[in-house]
Amino acid sequence: MDKIKNGYKSISNVYDKYITSGNLLFKLVSKIIWGVEDKDYSIELLKNIPNDFAGKILDIPAGTGILSFEKYKQLNNSEIICMDYSKDMLEIAKRRFENNNLKNIECRQGDVGNIPFENETFDAVLSMNGFHAFPDKEKAFTEIKRVLKNNGIFIGCFYIKGITKRTDWFANNIFVKNGTFTPPFYTKDEIAEKLNREYKELELWNVGSILCFKCKKM
Repeated sequence: MDKIKNGYKSISNVYDKYITSGNLLFKLVSKIIWGVEDKDYSIELLKNIPNDFAGKILDIPAGTGILSFEKYKQLNNSEIICMDYSKDMLEIAKRRFENNNLKNIECRQGDVGNIPFENETFDAVLSMNGFHAFPDKEKAFTEIKRVLKNNGIFIGCFYIKGITKRTDWFANNIFVKNGTFTPPFYTKDEIAEKLNREYKELELWNVGSILCFKCKKM
């Protein structure tokens, strides 16, 4: 776990530009590594939360909030908990939300393998770019399902293996070694099988080597 914490601390100052393809260099990196032109997949994913959503949302891992804060500006009727294991990333998110006067968001440091909330607390759980980093992915799935209400929405995205050899090479030889990814990794078929067992109304699609999904708890 310290490796993950240190890994994200080392990239926290460049994470926003990397994750959003914020300049020409990072656009090129995104194309080479992930097979995508930019990070617009996150915008499409977040459209699955309607702007008039009036429930309680858990965002885990919240990262720096760079992908979600524009959406959160619209969710005035929601109570949002942003949780991340990296305090460095979370501090950036907290400043971003405060600077945008988003008062319905609480930032909390925490572990997806031991989410500090009661069963069926949340109406929606958002998990963007997290599962490829989580050390105990099965525990993460179990905890997210536990805190999600029946018929609650579970949406997210993360790296999957088996789409391109180039992406898989970067995942295993760069990101695992720097502590930002943790094996084992899922294939698209494995995730489809898993989510279909535990959720309903599954929608699953990939953009390059990034898998996106939306489903509801049975």
